[in-house]
Amino acid sequence: MLENLPDVIGLALREQRAGLDKIAFNQVDLRAGAGVLAVTSLAFADHATLPADYTADGAGLSPPVEWAHVPPQAAEVVLIVEDADAPTPQPLVHAIVVGLPGEAGSLQAGALPSPDHEAEADVTPGRNSFLRARWLPPDPPPGHGTHRYVFQVFALEAGEPLAGTPGRGAVLEAIAARGLASGYTVATYGRPDGSVPAAAGALVRPVQPE
Repeated sequence: MLENLPDVIGLALREQRAGLDKIAFNQVDLRAGAGVLAVTSLAFADHATLPADYTADGAGLSPPVEWAHVPPQAAEVVLIVEDADAPTPQPLVHAIVVGLPGEAGSLQAGALPSPDHEAEADVTPGRNSFLRARWLPPDPPPGHGTHRYVFQVFALEAGEPLAGTPGRGAVLEAIAARGLASGYTVATYGRPDGSVPAAAGALVRPVQPE
């Protein structure tokens, strides 16, 4: 979609980024529960490049995600994937999944519906930033530099279930009310212009709330 956008636009927006401080993990203070969950992926190492198959430059599948160390009192697990470097006021939401079992688990590659694929798992997706209940493949503007896609997992205690296909606001409210623990992993992806390398140097992990 954006691969044909002129590099000059990405370069002009290069300093405009939502920021890691605005991702869900840093918006809700879970105190001792922050960073407790171990979140990993078989498709990428933490802060490493997301393979093109999971982006708009490839098949556009949702990548595999695993989580562990869920507290025994958890009743539900929620996943939210956000682009911390989108040139927008708030992080761009690429996926939300609610109603996952309150235990260690995983989503396989292609588990979420995406533009060219049906869901390969029985999951309950929420709405991405384009108001679609599916995986939004990363599609950063050329020349804008490397983007950080933050795969965040939250363990929630029992309470009012998230109805329908919730968006970011409803999910953040539920996490604030029922959140027990959280964790995340980061994948990176970018489309460089002719003078900017694909890698944007060292990426710093955000400070976890105390």
